[in-house]
Amino acid sequence: MTRYLIKRLAGALLVLLVLSVAVYALFYLAPGDPARLACGERCSTQQVDQVRERLGLGQSVFAQYGHFLRGIVAGRDYSTGTSVLHCDAPCLGFSYKTDQQVTQLILERLPATVSLAVGAMVVWLVIGVGTGLLSALRRGGITERALTVLTLAGTGTPVFILGLLLLMVVCAYLQWLPFPSYVPLSDDPEQWAWNMLLPWLTLGLFESAKYARLTRSSTLETLADDHIRTFRAYGVGERAVVARHALRGALPPVIALNANDFGTVIGGAVLTETLFGIPGVGKTLIDSVRDVDLPVVVGVVLVTGAAVVLANVVADLLYAVADRRVALL
Repeated sequence: MTRYLIKRLAGALLVLLVLSVAVYALFYLAPGDPARLACGERCSTQQVDQVRERLGLGQSVFAQYGHFLRGIVAGRDYSTGTSVLHCDAPCLGFSYKTDQQVTQLILERLPATVSLAVGAMVVWLVIGVGTGLLSALRRGGITERALTVLTLAGTGTPVFILGLLLLMVVCAYLQWLPFPSYVPLSDDPEQWAWNMLLPWLTLGLFESAKYARLTRSSTLETLADDHIRTFRAYGVGERAVVARHALRGALPPVIALNANDFGTVIGGAVLTETLFGIPGVGKTLIDSVRDVDLPVVVGVVLVTGAAVVLANVVADLLYAVADRRVALL
């Protein structure tokens, strides 16, 4: 298992390095002048040249990327012309709009996104896996047909439509909850939970449909295996067969999908965060794209990619725990 972990971590580092090269080339080597974007349209040519020198944009492409990569690993110094401004590692630069460190900006927005992702993950796993398992065990019956219809409806409903429906029904029509207004967990845990309930349900219900389908197909495939028939032939109870053997065999693909979705939600829950006014990483990305704030865009993309890569490493480890044969490959 240790050897397998080392291999996966080495592969993850390589993927992150390739990602950093691709992201840097895509945003900083694309047509346009980053110095002009950082300084603003009203800046004079002399002011733009000063910004270009401060950002190190007058150096070669390889030297610029080397400084960028070293900033992530060990920090970086920026010259303001009269003084030197230090950016601690992991340094992703400074925002063009606010002059705030990108790392600090992302860390301020990350708790809201992580809380959304964790809550939504609980919802989609409980509802998706439970629905898929029940559908597989009731195959051919009216329960299975009803769950299949609900799953297809969930798959075809856009997340913003689902969110609007929940707001209209729960908040406007039934008035069970007030319209959500994000409250940080550290300020008031109870209000934080109540205000995050609808965003959790919106994103969780949207994602649960594919987990229900995947769990159903994986469970049916596992129940048809020879070792399951052998357990039944030896008189093992159906509940024990499903809980101890069939479900365990059906979980690995669910684990892999869950890890990928959790990592993606860190930077991809843009619609949910925008709809409910959650000041998370996704909303920050949209605002930065609108303002052409390249360092923030690059930082968010890198953090999102790192989250996906890390989540997949965790998924591979859980996959290996569920199926020890994987660690031997």
